[in-house]
Amino acid sequence: MTDTLLPQLFRALDLVVIERQPNGAFHLLTPAPVWLQRAFDAAPAGASQTLTGAFTFLDDVVQQALGAWHAGPHASMVFGPFAATVSGDSITVTNAAALSADIIDRLAWTSSFGATPELKGTARWVIRSLAAAAGIRPASIHDLYMAMGQGKVGGFTVPAINVRAMAYDTARAVIRAAKKLNAGAFIFEIARSEIGYTEQRPHEYAAVLFAAALREGFTGPLFIQGDHVQTNAKKYNSPDREKELETLRALIREEIAAGFYNIDIDTSTLVDLDKPTLDEQQEVNVSLAADFAAFIRRVEPEGVTVSVGGEIGEVGGKNSDVHELHAYMKGFNRKLEERGASMVGLSKISVQTGTAHGGFINADGSVRKDVAIDLATLDELSRLSRTDYGLGGAVQHGASTLPPDAFDAFPRVGACEIHLATDFQNMVYEHPQFPAELKAEMYAWLREHATEERKPKDTEEQFIYKARKKAIGPFKRQMWGMDADRRAAIGASLEERFTFLMTQLKIDGTASAVKTFVRVPAVPISRESEVSAAAGIITAAERKAEGLAD
Repeated sequence: MTDTLLPQLFRALDLVVIERQPNGAFHLLTPAPVWLQRAFDAAPAGASQTLTGAFTFLDDVVQQALGAWHAGPHASMVFGPFAATVSGDSITVTNAAALSADIIDRLAWTSSFGATPELKGTARWVIRSLAAAAGIRPASIHDLYMAMGQGKVGGFTVPAINVRAMAYDTARAVIRAAKKLNAGAFIFEIARSEIGYTEQRPHEYAAVLFAAALREGFTGPLFIQGDHVQTNAKKYNSPDREKELETLRALIREEIAAGFYNIDIDTSTLVDLDKPTLDEQQEVNVSLAADFAAFIRRVEPEGVTVSVGGEIGEVGGKNSDVHELHAYMKGFNRKLEERGASMVGLSKISVQTGTAHGGFINADGSVRKDVAIDLATLDELSRLSRTDYGLGGAVQHGASTLPPDAFDAFPRVGACEIHLATDFQNMVYEHPQFPAELKAEMYAWLREHATEERKPKDTEEQFIYKARKKAIGPFKRQMWGMDADRRAAIGASLEERFTFLMTQLKIDGTASAVKTFVRVPAVPISRESEVSAAAGIITAAERKAEGLAD
């Protein structure tokens, strides 16, 4: 760690480093933050410039630290305010109970908004190290889905939750709901498109999730997923084809390095329904999916089997059927075997049953609730994916805006996973505690900067509804900076919604199944990697996210 980085990090976290000298005097190794200076100013006469005068407890605390230092490298601080020891590029947690909520909040904020890549990356490294010490590590859900495919466990549908707006508060609400229900089978995910318009690269996204879990006292694996690692059909069918494929390979590398041990490959945009046979229609889809699956197997960390999902057809298009399932799975398995006979294949398969990403929008901007889901098809495809191919089941996309009474059907028909996103974004925007002036500013920004979302026949309300996801990234700091009472109110509403959905999807009590079937390898945590990743930017093209699903 550089000589200048540590003072910068402590300043960003509003902390101070104090050295007690042999003569009993104190020396500030970092600038005094405002709160410390105020304490000096408020100290009794004659004690205004002494730490013991300002803080009567501090001398005893520092003497404890001095005693631990004299005891040598085997000393252990299990009391007082010391949470961890930083030595070079490693962190040893000595008293997790001493890690205050305020410190975790500041680390989370710095992981997203730190002034330099070193600050952001170091904050992320600290978060992940503290989380790992608390038993919170990234994991693959592959083995749980394989157990579902073998009939060893089941009866629930895993929610995969896309965290967009107010990411830290939303993730904390998810964790609180899961803890309350003793749920372990839930996924946090972000799509290629969402990375752009929410301005959350994978390492930042993961750090915020780990901070949320740490903040709420969660223990256990976190399943983090790259949703819709999707080919842009227009770019693929252009001279930029190889550039598009390399962009996806780079994204997969970045996601796995950040702890995304669950990847949904989506090359379904390249299904060609004009071809005469199913095999020909699926040829490009299965070939590229096998290419990416083989690539994942080559770059996944030792001891990790990344859960890989495939997709039969583009969500929002034609409903899937049994014949397409067999054409896709047989084609994929054949292509993967050609790339390596011993390679592990898919754990699940995404299908289309009548929903659309973001829901179907009325002219007044409200979401239609009369969507008919083909549950019989979902049941049949889930059953066949298990009996014929050993997968966990079929995956339902575009479901968060369905009516509340729809969700208990998914466990009944054997869906192994359901993707939920837009409704939580809607809840944030439409919450009575969301500042009206901030919303107006965001909507005005959309009218100027998100014109690509406006279709000729759209009403103003339809345009705003479809486009407002694009304002999340540019206004991320303002939403994070809302006053605590407003954030708490929105978080409480989200927690209530997550609790309802998790109960309907029957994942309450699944922490035991996760513990039984899921391996959680201790993959090394690198500060250098986190700092390097923190230098990554969101490009203008990524912000637009044109031609990509979410």
